[in-house]
Order: sequence, then structure tokens, then C-alpha cells
Amino acid sequence: MASELRVNTLKDAAGNNSVGMSYVANGSAKAWVAKLDSGASAAASFNFSSFTDNGSNNTATFTNSMTSGYAVVCSADEPQPSPVARFVTVFARGASSFGMHTYTDTGGTSSVPQHAIIQGDLA
Repeated sequence: MASELRVNTLKDAAGNNSVGMSYVANGSAKAWVAKLDSGASAAASFNFSSFTDNGSNNTATFTNSMTSGYAVVCSADEPQPSPVARFVTVFARGASSFGMHTYTDTGGTSSVPQHAIIQGDLA
């Protein structure tokens, strides 16, 4: 039998520093992925069923879909030593997946490790 704990507010051991449960539930990441190497699998993830590596264009597929309007925060690793800045854009954002593309500051594309954190509501 599953257990269930119902509370409205969490406090520290001294009874101070309270936080409402809506902040805990709404403020928690609903998914994250760390794509640390080339290939079709993620090095570590939460709520992702697959990560398709297409070079600099990659597609991340959720295990549990998201509602519309979720936020994706992405980053790309910088191989050292390298003077080229990299940035990640998100494309084709849907309820079950989204894509990430990494660019260099010189306008080219880049196949480097990518990472993402998803904030929003599960469907």
C-alpha cells in the first residue's frame, strides 16, 4: 500500500523558515538532462525517455509530457582550451519533446555536450 503525506507548509527543525507546498511543487524541475558525450543516450536524466543525437541538433523526448508554456534552460560545455563561445537555442518545443541546437559565436554549429532543465507543469 502506498503512503501519502499531506501538508500545507514545510518548516525547518526549529519551526522557522516556512515554505508553502505550492512553491515546492511548482518550483521543482520537472525534467533535466545532462548530455555529456556523443551518441544517442544521455549521461544522466530525469523524466526523459530518449535523447536523439543529430550532431549539433538534438531532440529530447519526455517520459511524462508537459503542458504548453514550459521553460527550457539550456547550456553547452566549452572544450578547453577553446576561445569559441557557444550558445544553445531551443526549437520544435512540443508537449512530448523539444530540440536543442548549439551555435558558436562565429555563426557555425557545434557538437558539444548539452544540458537542459525544464520548469513548468506536467500534462
